[in-house]
Amino acid sequence: MSIFELFLTACGLSMDAFAVSVTNGLCVRKWRVRGALMCGIIFGLFQGIMPAIGYALGMNFAEYIERFDHWIALILLGFIGLNMICGSGDDEIQTGGRLTFGAVLVQGFATSVDALAVGISFAALGVGIVRSAAFICVVTAVLSFCGFMLGNKFSGKLKSKARIVGGVILICIGLKIFAEQTIFI
Repeated sequence: MSIFELFLTACGLSMDAFAVSVTNGLCVRKWRVRGALMCGIIFGLFQGIMPAIGYALGMNFAEYIERFDHWIALILLGFIGLNMICGSGDDEIQTGGRLTFGAVLVQGFATSVDALAVGISFAALGVGIVRSAAFICVVTAVLSFCGFMLGNKFSGKLKSKARIVGGVILICIGLKIFAEQTIFI
């Protein structure tokens, strides 16, 4: 696999993480750089680790993973999105729109489940996983950091509606992943 093909793969895998990072940036008012670093590092690590896990599992378990990955992403992102929408009133004012480590971990896992299948594909194609996973990790980390900062830049324009918009975006990402794996195969 050429570096250009790997870059395109990394960008494709990181788009969900980028969108969730934008959403997180929209909802956070304080600790801007800390939140951007947290999103970049966690999303990057998940996007790098998941293909390695998929590679290790190999083709023996591909059908089992592919059967459920879209359901996992839909449920996790839907749950987080609904919580953001339901908690968009007074809670946002009290918390100042803080982003928790646990929430970012769940988001990182949910947005990287599809990378398991990529790792399985890499195993089938004989692609070197260490270089590929590291490259995917770095690309995702950079895009997620930038996405958070971009979302944060526009958070003031949305004010109290940011959590609602963010929740709707997360639900839409979950639905997109689900539709890609069930309807548009």
